[in-house]
Amino acid sequence: MSAQLRTRTELRDGQGVPSPKGACPAFFTSQRTRLNVGYNMYRLKFGVSLQEVRVWGQDVSTINRTTTPDNNGMMLHEAWAEMFLTDTTVKNKALSLKLGRQELVYDDQRLIGNLDWLQQGRRHDAAVLKYETKGWMLHVAGAFNQNKENASGTVYNSNPAGNYTSSTNGGNMYKSMQFLYAGKKLKSGNASFLFFTDQFSKYRMDTVNSSTVKTFEQGSWGRATTGFYLNNTFDKVGVTASAYYQFGKTATAQKLSAILLSGTFQYAFNKKVNAAAGVDYTSGGSKGATSNTFDPLYGTPHKLWGLMDYFYAANPFGKGGLTDYYIKAKYKTSDKFLLSTDLHQFNSAASIRTGDNQRNFGQEIDMVGNYSLTKQITIEGGYAHFFATPLLTSAAVKNVANAQANNNWAYVMINIKPDFLFK
Repeated sequence: MSAQLRTRTELRDGQGVPSPKGACPAFFTSQRTRLNVGYNMYRLKFGVSLQEVRVWGQDVSTINRTTTPDNNGMMLHEAWAEMFLTDTTVKNKALSLKLGRQELVYDDQRLIGNLDWLQQGRRHDAAVLKYETKGWMLHVAGAFNQNKENASGTVYNSNPAGNYTSSTNGGNMYKSMQFLYAGKKLKSGNASFLFFTDQFSKYRMDTVNSSTVKTFEQGSWGRATTGFYLNNTFDKVGVTASAYYQFGKTATAQKLSAILLSGTFQYAFNKKVNAAAGVDYTSGGSKGATSNTFDPLYGTPHKLWGLMDYFYAANPFGKGGLTDYYIKAKYKTSDKFLLSTDLHQFNSAASIRTGDNQRNFGQEIDMVGNYSLTKQITIEGGYAHFFATPLLTSAAVKNVANAQANNNWAYVMINIKPDFLFK
């Protein structure tokens, strides 16, 4: 059994989206509280994670229920059982089936991740069949979502009520999904292949009382994403690369053909200092009736495309795609303290406006310090600054009128994770 109490105090002055000039910065503290229980026995693993997320002060101090239903942050984050179909006494290979609500984390979390930075995180109601050996892993998974126990039909409202977005980009929740993941352990890293499909509810737009209403129907539109990932270290040089192709239809029934390319080189100067440089490219725009805008599925954009969360987070930024040139450095002063600094140059992958070749979204600098007080207590502080261009704040991208060019975000996070072991 383990627990987590994580508080994060934030000063937001243009985080997520540039602020209008003269806007007052936001200041608040959010808290995640988790209680995790796991049990292992012969041919069975079982896990439950109870989670509550809140902002300090959202409930008055003498009330015994949340002020509004949307602020009710108590939920079941995980509840799963993993059954081993082969005997656990067999060495170096295992066939198992994991059922229930669970986190899915693969590779660098670019496409599939638990989005742990968000206090609520991400989880899936799914079944995952796993075959793993000493050097290989093969996972096949599937999920089928419904809003309730229906008497007939399988119509799914992909915009269920809730306080948070369903997917990485604030889009619709999938009606169903399936994926095949094959991974190979290398001498100093790993390589993998992914084929991921997700389906979205069909719908039509109706007019009710002079208002446009989305009505979901039977059936779905399907999308597929496939590609390769590599992460390996050669002497002091680390290489990470990935390439994915996306096709099928979007959640709005538009034909889709898009790509993601990523490459990073990392060099370790010594045990204390290392640096990296790389570029990420996600295609955007459209050609005729076909969308070329890549959607990074259900990943963790906060760790990849800037701490300000301007891109591929809950706040949209148009359909132009993204090119991110970055330099990153880490300095480990001791076993307890780590300092990180990232520099990003963000460009649109496609022209945003007709006849306009300007693509510069702006630059971002991120600085983070981590201090381990004990193995169970860590303190993290960070500051991010974004130099926004008029293109970023234009109506076709972030759509912020009279926006400020300099945007800031600062935070202090205390993470307490005690472990309790009972035998």
